[in-house]
Amino acid sequence: MARQSKAITKGFIISGLMNASVLIFSRLFSNDTIPEFDPIVMSNFGLLMILIWGLAYIAIAQNYEKVKWLVAVFAIEKLVYGCIWVNWILNNNVLDVYEKDVMAGVFYSIYGINDWVFFIFFILVFFRINKLKNNGLAR
Repeated sequence: MARQSKAITKGFIISGLMNASVLIFSRLFSNDTIPEFDPIVMSNFGLLMILIWGLAYIAIAQNYEKVKWLVAVFAIEKLVYGCIWVNWILNNNVLDVYEKDVMAGVFYSIYGINDWVFFIFFILVFFRINKLKNNGLAR
C-alpha cells in the first residue's frame, strides 16, 4: 500500500505541475491570445486561478488521505473545466487559435484532456480514501 500512496502523492504533484504549465502557455500571463478566445474562463485572472488550484493539489500531496472531501472538490473542479473545454471545442475552431499563436493553440487543444484525466484521478483517489476509511486502514 505504501507504493500506491507514493504513486498517488506523485499524481497530485503532477496535476499541480500541469496546472502550473499555464505559466508557460500564457508566457507568464503576457499571451493575449488565450484570453481572446475565451475571455471569461481563460482571462488572465482565470489563468491565475488555474495556477492557484495547482498549488492546492501540490499542498495536499503528502496528506491527501486526511482531506477526502477536498479531493472530491478537486474532482468537481476538474469536471467543470473538462465540460467547459468540451463546450469550447464544440463551438470554436482550434485552428483559428493556432493561426494567431501556436502556444495558445496547443493550450486549447490539450487543457481539457488534462482536466478529464485528473478528474478521473481525483475521483478514484476519493473512492480509495473512502474504502480505506471504511475498512479502518486510513491514517
